[in-house]
Amino acid sequence: MTSLALEYKVSRPTIYKVLKLARIKLLKPQTSTNNRFKQAKYGIKRLAKIEKSIQDKLKRQAKRYNKSYFGEMVHVDAKRLPLLKGQSTNSPREYLFVAVDDYSCELYAAILPDKTAFGAAQFLVEQVIEPCPYQIDVIYSDNGTEFKGTTQHEFVKVCYDNHINQKFTKVGRPQTNGKAEQEIRTLIELWHHQHEFVSSEHRKQELTRFLNFYNTVRPHSSLTKKDEITGKTLTFTPYEWLEFYFKQSVNNG
Repeated sequence: MTSLALEYKVSRPTIYKVLKLARIKLLKPQTSTNNRFKQAKYGIKRLAKIEKSIQDKLKRQAKRYNKSYFGEMVHVDAKRLPLLKGQSTNSPREYLFVAVDDYSCELYAAILPDKTAFGAAQFLVEQVIEPCPYQIDVIYSDNGTEFKGTTQHEFVKVCYDNHINQKFTKVGRPQTNGKAEQEIRTLIELWHHQHEFVSSEHRKQELTRFLNFYNTVRPHSSLTKKDEITGKTLTFTPYEWLEFYFKQSVNNG
């Protein structure tokens, strides 16, 4: 059993499972001179591939999501906002830009009049880099023209000037930028759908209020630490997580 597990890189329980299925002839190889042996070998190979694919998927998820420090990766995205009450279909549309730190869930957002490279660059400088208390190493986005281009592209230039690397989703798969998309859905549900805005300025004011609530008041289920004294699990806001992180870094230093 052990030698088979090592040869096919699967667990011993998997070997037992395959042999059991082979005995009752539930695994069907292409050809067979010794049915029981062929079925077992075929089954082990098939399950080995499945186990490897699951392991690779978990590794990709761990590499993608489990960041270990602030600014290691910041996800950005943009979305056209709904028209305000009373606006006609010919009214200029506004766009919501978001940036979320992968490690802490700290959220930055702003409403801009367009979704251009210039607007994206303006958002990154004024709403993210300037107020952000930590260095950003990587910006992760889809392949939209507001984020990707030549060295003369405004957003690309801002990243280069601030020593920020850019990474992109696979072409045609913007949904792989799931963190930013999730934050947009959260904003639309908990901010935009909760108010009847009387003007563009009113919408911007309520966005600022919500961001303050999101980052400093609302605990996040993904930001937890166990209290060393009580043993209880504590849940933090992004701001508290930031404070905890830097206090720990100073104390350990």
